[in-house]
Amino acid sequence: MSAASDLQSVNQQSTGTDVQSHCVLTGHKEERSPRPRRAPKIPDFQCLLQNMPDPLTARKTIWLPFMQKILQCDEQTVIIGHSSGAAAAMRYAETHRVYGIILVSAYTSDLGDANEQESGYFCSPWQWEKIKSNCNHIVQFGSTDDPFLPWSEQQEVADGLHAELHQFTNRGHFQDEKFPELISVVCKMMKAP
Repeated sequence: MSAASDLQSVNQQSTGTDVQSHCVLTGHKEERSPRPRRAPKIPDFQCLLQNMPDPLTARKTIWLPFMQKILQCDEQTVIIGHSSGAAAAMRYAETHRVYGIILVSAYTSDLGDANEQESGYFCSPWQWEKIKSNCNHIVQFGSTDDPFLPWSEQQEVADGLHAELHQFTNRGHFQDEKFPELISVVCKMMKAP
C-alpha cells in the first residue's frame, strides 16, 4: 500500500454466477512506485495493478472520470482510497452508487496546501448523506500519529459518514508494506450482503 498511486482492481473469480465484484485502490498522489508492486493476496480474487493518471495533483476532473470510464466503478465496486484517493472515493460516491468505500488517511479540507486546493476536492461542502446513501459499506482507517493529517480531520470524516472506524495510534500515514487489517476488511466486505 505504500505506492498508493497504484490502482488495484480485484475481480472475483467466477463461482457459478455472472456477478463480479471489484476493489479499486486509489492512492496518495505523490507516491509513485518505480518498480512493479505485488497486489495483496485475497482468496478467490485476481488482482491487477494500474497507475492513476495525474499523480502529482490528483485533479478531481481527471480522477473521477477515470474511475467511471476506465475503471468502471459501479454498484459492485469497493473503492479503497488512501489520502488523496480517499477524497476521490468520497467525491465519487457523492454521485455514484458503489458497493462500498474503504478510506485510509481521509481528510476534509485542503489543509492550507496549494496543491490540495488545485486538486478540486475541497471547493464545496461534503455531501455526507449522499455518500452514505450511495454506499452499502463505509470503513475508515486513521491514525492519531499521522504526520500529514490532524486527527480532527479524520474524525470529521468518521462522524460525517458514520464510518466503521479503525483508529490506530502508531500507523502514521499508513505507508507500510503490510496492511493485514485492510485485507481482513476487504475479505469480510466481500462476504457481506
